[in-house]
Amino acid sequence: QRLTILFAMTGQAIEVGDRYVVEWKNGQKHTGEIIEIRVSKNSRELENASDELGPDAYEYYVHYPNYDRRLDEWVPYSRIDTATNVDSGEKDSDHAAKARKNKRKAEEILADGKKEDKGAKLGELEKEHDEITKVKNIQCIVLGKYEIETWYFSPYPEEYAGDEKMHVCEFCLKYMKKQKTLLNHSFKCNMKSPPGKEIYRDDSLSMFEIDGKDHKIYCQNLCLLSKLFLDHKTLYYDVDPFLFYVLCETDPAGLHHIVGYFSKEKQSQENYNLACILTFPPYQRKGYGKFLMSISYELTKRENTTGSPEKPLSDLGKISYRSYWTYVLLNIFQNRESLPNISIQEISRMTGFKTEDILSTLHALNMIKYWKGQHVISVNQKAVENHLLNAKKVRLADPACLTWQPPTDKIKSAKSI
Repeated sequence: QRLTILFAMTGQAIEVGDRYVVEWKNGQKHTGEIIEIRVSKNSRELENASDELGPDAYEYYVHYPNYDRRLDEWVPYSRIDTATNVDSGEKDSDHAAKARKNKRKAEEILADGKKEDKGAKLGELEKEHDEITKVKNIQCIVLGKYEIETWYFSPYPEEYAGDEKMHVCEFCLKYMKKQKTLLNHSFKCNMKSPPGKEIYRDDSLSMFEIDGKDHKIYCQNLCLLSKLFLDHKTLYYDVDPFLFYVLCETDPAGLHHIVGYFSKEKQSQENYNLACILTFPPYQRKGYGKFLMSISYELTKRENTTGSPEKPLSDLGKISYRSYWTYVLLNIFQNRESLPNISIQEISRMTGFKTEDILSTLHALNMIKYWKGQHVISVNQKAVENHLLNAKKVRLADPACLTWQPPTDKIKSAKSI
C-alpha cells in the first residue's frame, strides 16, 4: 500500500530490489540496491496516517554491489537519485562470495541425504541464511571504553535489535539494552578476565584458553559478539566441540580487555589449527591478527604436528595468511647461511606449516622450481632482503611466554610429508 502511495505522490515507486545511484556519507556516489524499506524514526507517529507520508518519511536499507556487506546502511530518501534507476542485471552477482557462508552447517547437510539432493539443499540453506541476515539488526555496540559501529547481522534476541546502542560487558560478554543496566551489572560482575586458563603472558598481553563445553555461556556470547564483525561465521550455540583462545590487553589495574580471539576444533580430521579468527575493530591494524596466527602455530608445533587454517579461506583470509606465511619463510631464508640445504620437510617441522601452504607461498614468491621429479627451493638472497626491507614488521608470539602444553594423549608424531 505504501509503495502505491509513493508512486502516486512522486511518480516513482521505490521497491525492494531496485537499484539507484546512492550518495555515500563522504559525497561519493555508487550504485546501491534497495534491500528493505521502513518508516523513519521521526515519522513513526504518522505511520497510521498513511496519506500524509511521502517518500522522505521512509528509510531505505541499501547494499552496494561489489562492495563488502559491512558498508550496507539505512539511508534517507534525499541520498537516493531516483532519476537513475540502474538496470540490475543479475541481482545475485555476489552469489559466488555468499557460497562460502554456512560452511560448517552445509557440510553437515551434504553429508546426509542422497547425492542428487545435495545441490538443492545447499541452495536452500544459502537462500535462507541470506534472507535472515540481509539487514543488520544491531547498529552499534558499546564495549568497554569503545563505541563500535557493527558490520553484519548477528542472531541476538529480537528485543535487542533496533537503532539504540547495545551495551556489552567486556569481561563476561553479557549484553544489555541500557547503559544503566550495564552500570548496575558492573557492580555485580566478578569477572576481570576471560574464564579458562591463562596460557600466555608477555608484559601487557595475556591469552586464555577456554573450553566451549566448560564455559558455554561465555563462548556463546563471544560467538554472537564476533558475528557482528564476521560475515561467514555460523557457529553460535554449538560451542562444545571447540576451544577458544582469547587475547587481552592488561591495564595497570590488572583488568583484561578483550582484543580478539581464535577458535579451533578439539578434534580435526584435516589437522585444522584454526577455525575462526577475529581482532575487534578498535584493535585492528596493530598486528594482532598475525599475532593470533603465530600463537595457533606455536600450539601446533608443541603438538609435534603440522596444521593449517580451516578451508576454504575467505578472500581476506587468503591475503592475511599469505602475508604471514611469506614473512615467516623469508625470515628463515634470510638466515640461510646456517641452513644451506634446507628442505620443504624441514621448513614444515620448524614452522608447523603444512607442506601445501609452504609450496603455494613459495610459488607465489617465484622461489620454487620443479627439477628431476622434486620441488627445489630457489632463493635470491637480494630479493629476500628487499622484500623484508619493504615489508611491515609482523608481530609474532614469543614461544618463551607460552606456558601451554598439550595433553599427553594429544601429542602426535609428525606426519610423513
